[in-house]
Amino acid sequence: MRFLSGVNLGSTTPGHQPGELAINADDYHAWFAAMGRMGVRVVRIYTIHPPAFYRELASYNLANPDAPLYLVHGVYFPDESYVDKQNLFDAAVTTAFRDELTDAVQAVHGDLQRAPMRGRASGAWDTDVSAWLAGWIVGVELDPDAIAVSDRRNAAAPGFTGRYFGALPDGSPTERWLAARMDELATAEAAHGRSTPIAFTNWPTVDPLVHPDEPLRQEDLVGVDANHIRPTTDWPAGTFASYHAYPYYPDFQRHEPALQAFSYRGRSDPYAGYLDALRRHHTGMPVLITEFGVPSSLGSAHNGPLGRNQGGHDERAAMNTTAELLRMIKDLGLAGGLVFAWTDEWFKFTWNTIAHQIPAERRQLWHDPLTNEQHFGIVAMDPTGAVNPDERTLPGADGVQADARVDEAYLHLEIRLDRPMPGPVTVGMDPLPAIRGEPPPTVTGSPAPAGAGDGNADAALVLDPTARTGQAWIRTGLDPLPLDFPAPPGARPDPVAGWQRYQLVTNRPLTVPTTGRRLPMEILDVGRLPHGHWDPANPHYDSRALWHADGAVLRLRIPWAFAGFADPSSKRVLVPAAIDRTVTSPGVTISVTTAGRTTTLGTVTWDDWQRVGYRERLKAGATTLRDALIATAG
Repeated sequence: MRFLSGVNLGSTTPGHQPGELAINADDYHAWFAAMGRMGVRVVRIYTIHPPAFYRELASYNLANPDAPLYLVHGVYFPDESYVDKQNLFDAAVTTAFRDELTDAVQAVHGDLQRAPMRGRASGAWDTDVSAWLAGWIVGVELDPDAIAVSDRRNAAAPGFTGRYFGALPDGSPTERWLAARMDELATAEAAHGRSTPIAFTNWPTVDPLVHPDEPLRQEDLVGVDANHIRPTTDWPAGTFASYHAYPYYPDFQRHEPALQAFSYRGRSDPYAGYLDALRRHHTGMPVLITEFGVPSSLGSAHNGPLGRNQGGHDERAAMNTTAELLRMIKDLGLAGGLVFAWTDEWFKFTWNTIAHQIPAERRQLWHDPLTNEQHFGIVAMDPTGAVNPDERTLPGADGVQADARVDEAYLHLEIRLDRPMPGPVTVGMDPLPAIRGEPPPTVTGSPAPAGAGDGNADAALVLDPTARTGQAWIRTGLDPLPLDFPAPPGARPDPVAGWQRYQLVTNRPLTVPTTGRRLPMEILDVGRLPHGHWDPANPHYDSRALWHADGAVLRLRIPWAFAGFADPSSKRVLVPAAIDRTVTSPGVTISVTTAGRTTTLGTVTWDDWQRVGYRERLKAGATTLRDALIATAG
């Protein structure tokens, strides 16, 4: 194949951590067939999967000999303590990785047995898939601070020249260590009579290029260069450079003049410029972008040039952008592009919501629309509310009725008013009765910013059905944003009567080192509530839509964070001032204010859950990505 076009596949399903390796044979069977229909030619995994993966891959490929799925196999560090030890050469780290490399080769060749052990696959691997092995990518995204210290600590480490791979004399200690591990993998492969391309995982944070305009020190602290690791003539399959590279981070893409000046298809495109710089640096060596894409999430963690942000896209926009990037990667002469990722992954976290999700060990039990990292999939994993599937009718009052339902991502409400909405509506939510406040004064020309007429509400949605606009508000004492970074004066709107707009930090205040230019804090008003339809079957479907007004009926799906929750599965509300930052909720009391009248509808309760329900579907716009996968393959 001249261009490797495919996807990355994780190792688990909703409700589980990745170390639980919860994917079963039925999942693999269905997914491989769906990948084939999507035009995927290469599937990349990060670690050894259970034996069912290899059996189902072989079964699919034998049934589809003219269009098989090729495999790019990864090998994770079983022991990542090099970060804390600041020493990649630590004996325990090295030994564990060396053993994992050997096991991975044996798994691919169907000759491995492993006893159960926490965090790794076990069983008997009896299926040889080496005929479809396109390459190996070993290791992880290396931590720059740890690698910088490790290189200094091991500066006297001897050079390395193995039978199959060696490090050039000017290679860094990290490059020598990686060359030795790649040689060990090649040795295990050669014992089976095979030679397959081998590379190591890299990313812009430790790329070999110099980025003097990068505002964050750690993003240009140290480089690791695939050019310094070379195969010998005994390894004819050679090597390649592998990068996880996204269009929104690091910030040097926004400030580096050469990247800003790069033109692709008639416009300035810094990401294209970066890809081209990688290709030119590795002249004579294939370069693969082995992770890329944008997520279809309500929340975002960073802004990127040309609107390619780390979130805030609906599904169609995300698929369109990812398809555009895949075509770009091939246009620029790189050797492959592997989309991240096949499925949405509920366990993932990101820097601007991680402090809001407590306890962390339960994160995989709910699906957060504000956490972009959970929404990179081509396949959506829509929550179904396994433990709480039934809709419940609230008592209501004054002719106003409501039904409620909860699932692993949202609190769903249908509110039926006694007359069509004459103007703005405020929906108040009180998850913690012990917290009290005073009703805020009415803002001229609009309802109070939150809790109008309801001094007990801790969070509120202010909706204008006519303008189809809405805003989520939260009491300042429950506002999560300061947990990520305290906002300097003027960085965000002032609170209104003790209430703050629900917002996320997307960048801290920074300074461009080459110019001294001071960059302000960047904030996303994630609480601006999109109006629309969230049924994928609706022709006007918007995956970000949270509310819809129709006459006297108001339908809402409220992300748990907007109701104040740190973990809905255990009913914990985020209270930054609390000892452990959470307080258990008895349920959420709902009120609605319209035309100056406030009605308390009742309290939504639910059962804690330890298991989840989800339904798979291809995201809207997936056909656009399919077309790009088919067009670029080969």
